[in-house]
Amino acid sequence: MIPVVSIVGRPNVGKSTFFNRLTKSRDALVIDCPGVTRDRQFGRCEIADTPFLLVDTGGLEFNQKNELAKKIFHQSSQAIFDADYVIFLVDGRTGVCPADTEISKQLRKLKRDVFVVVNKMEGLTASGLDNEFYELGFSSVTAVSAAHGDGVKNFVSIITTNMKKNADQNTSAEREDKCSSNRKILLSIVGRPNAGKSTLINNLVGQERVVTFDLPGTTRDSVSIPFFWKNTLFEIIDTAGIRRRSKISDIVDKFSVLKTLKVIQQSNISIFLIDATIGVTDQDLYIASMIVHAGASLVLAVNKWDMIDVNRKVQVKREITRKLNFLSWADLHYISALKEKNFSSLFVSVEGAYQASMADLPTNKLNNFLRTSQDNHPPPIKNRFRPKLRYVHQGGKNPPVIVIHGTGLNKLTADYKRYLENGFRKRFNLSGTPLKVEWKNSNNPFARR
Repeated sequence: MIPVVSIVGRPNVGKSTFFNRLTKSRDALVIDCPGVTRDRQFGRCEIADTPFLLVDTGGLEFNQKNELAKKIFHQSSQAIFDADYVIFLVDGRTGVCPADTEISKQLRKLKRDVFVVVNKMEGLTASGLDNEFYELGFSSVTAVSAAHGDGVKNFVSIITTNMKKNADQNTSAEREDKCSSNRKILLSIVGRPNAGKSTLINNLVGQERVVTFDLPGTTRDSVSIPFFWKNTLFEIIDTAGIRRRSKISDIVDKFSVLKTLKVIQQSNISIFLIDATIGVTDQDLYIASMIVHAGASLVLAVNKWDMIDVNRKVQVKREITRKLNFLSWADLHYISALKEKNFSSLFVSVEGAYQASMADLPTNKLNNFLRTSQDNHPPPIKNRFRPKLRYVHQGGKNPPVIVIHGTGLNKLTADYKRYLENGFRKRFNLSGTPLKVEWKNSNNPFARR
């Protein structure tokens, strides 16, 4: 699972500046899908080949009577609880103040890796830090200047090294858990607030198991809901949606998205629910892009189809084709969660996507298809050289990985790679699951003779 990193601290210590410095770094990549813009308070980064989710929070202020400040405090506290790693940002100019000491007390109560980052230390290093910053009680203390970039590269090296140490063990445990053939199918139903997620879950389970709260800033822990569908045991991993009803709706939405991603990563397959009465929103595109980056199996379901007229249905179909073309590998269904329409066909696709993600791809059949594909459509010549695809084998499941070996593979065009990927997907019925193709270039032993 991609680790979550939250930046916390009292107001005006430079949290947003540090967030922007990390997400705009030359080494950092932020999700870039059609129609999706980078969110100021929430970003998916990849630094030094280490992906992680970065969350910028509101300033922590204790004993506040202002209602808005209380809600911001609640959401920032939630960020600390949800995070795998916490960046505790303090102001190097003003030094440690009572609010910093109080925050450190709260952080020590949680079993999280905490990194103290002393900001506004232009031209200084950790050796120039006063002992008061170490007295906060955490072993990792780094001096940076978020505004100028001083010390940021050093801090990035520290935190990503820590992540890499934990990554192998966590990944192995998750893969074993999700791929166990004796387990039920773990299903998540994701979508923007009010898309009908709770209604769909309740009608699938047959009772009121999910409650959507109207109060802004209210969150609910994930719950597991087992149910049978035509003799197949499923378990829904659910996190309740949160409705937009206050001045801090942006903050609420960020944590709704954060929890959605966690649910996606825990699941074998996700049903992505879209509200037909609204169409495809920017938040839908954000969730869709996260599904792609998470490598999750997927079925698209457009809900409330019975609530729109014929003309609107035509518009919605065109909108989905245009905006969600990068999910063309997923089955698409038009449903009514309230009236339980088209549930059967939806779950045919759900089971199919799960089977596709766990499929065994025989090596002999893979190689026969590779040879046939090359015979029918040889790779185009580039710089007087035609790439040679020698053999192929399966490299993993959930999602399926196909590894192709050959020479000159770096000269293959994007169109040809897409031709092969689509061919493998169609030949082996891999609908509903991402397909990862790895290209292993072999050295030509005669190249220097």
